[in-house]
This record gives sequence, C-alpha cells and structure tokens, in this order.
Amino acid sequence: MMKILLLEDDQILCASLKEFLELENYSVDVAHRGTEVFDLTFSKTYDLYILDVNVPEVSGFDVLSSLKEAGDTTPAIYITALTDINSISRGFKIGAEDYIKKPFDPEELVIRIKSKYETNETLLHMGDVCYNPGTRLVQKEDKTIGLGEVQLNLFHTLMLQQNKIVDTYTLMDCLDKPSANALRVNLAKLKTKLGIDITNIRGQGYMIENI
Repeated sequence: MMKILLLEDDQILCASLKEFLELENYSVDVAHRGTEVFDLTFSKTYDLYILDVNVPEVSGFDVLSSLKEAGDTTPAIYITALTDINSISRGFKIGAEDYIKKPFDPEELVIRIKSKYETNETLLHMGDVCYNPGTRLVQKEDKTIGLGEVQLNLFHTLMLQQNKIVDTYTLMDCLDKPSANALRVNLAKLKTKLGIDITNIRGQGYMIENI
C-alpha cells in the first residue's frame, strides 16, 4: 500500500482529500503546518508527498527544499493556488515531480498518482536493501538512505538489471562528468553506503548479483 503524506492547512479540503485517497486504498497521514512534516518524516517513511505551498510556519517550498537537502528522495506533488510561472518554476527546481493548480478535481490527483507511481508496488530487494523503482526510494533495514543523484541513477540502473551485466558505457551515462575513474569512485561509495556487492566484470561492465 502506498504511503502518502499530505500537507494542507485547509482542514476541510485536507479531510476531503484524505478520504478520497483512502478510498483508492492509499495510506494517508496529514499535516496542517510545515513543521509537522518534519516530525512525521523523522519517525516514518513515505512513498509520496503531496504539499500545499502557503501553509503556516514553514512553506511547502521550504519543506521540500529542507527534505531534499537532508537526502530525502521521496517524490512530491505540489497542490497550490499559486499559478504564476515563477512559483511553478521554483517548485520544479526544488525537486517536485508534479504541480497541480487549485481548484482541482480530486480525481485528477488520483489519475496523476496512478500514472506516475503505479509501479510503486513492485519492490526490488538486495540483501537488507529495499528499492522502490517508482518512487526511487532506497531503504535499508526500514530506514531511508539518501543517495546523491548520480549514485541513485547508478543504483537504479543496476537494480533494474539484477543478475545481468550492465555495460560501462550505459553506467557512464549516469555521471555528470563521465570517466572510468569517476564511475569507480561513485560505485565504491554506493557499495559503502548500502553495504552491497557490485561486481566488476573485467572488460564488460558491472552487475548486482542477487544470490
């Protein structure tokens, strides 16, 4: 079951959206203030954030920005009455996956969730590491592991091809500045962070072997 954290200070709208999403078999926790999100995410992990922007104490923009800076890779959708291009641009630059302008039909929200994240239920495992390719959430022993964009892209590519050799050139595409040395360094960091084996097949590439 997908776990969603909903930040919305309009309590009537919040209750309505929560009920609608739960009818779709999503698990929904709610927050009415930005600071409440930090309290909830400290003790629990989520598959998706749905965030209003103009909320008390800490704005939805600052909430997501802080989470991203802390290494949280959970995808986020903004729901807001702010429709100017600067606000939309800021939302995406911070790291939002989608942006829905108020007012909206709750069914539109559900359609977007289903179209983007239905693969969330397909979890990939490697030892005690669990990976959700839909949300790109990495967990180890039920704790979220923050990976940088490059290492997350490498891990995503390798995990989707478990037990298969991924050629070096494909992995190079995950790097900002491709080089054999940069690839080795990032894969070494990935192995250390997650405690997994990534095998170098000399002259061919790398692979994650799930025995």
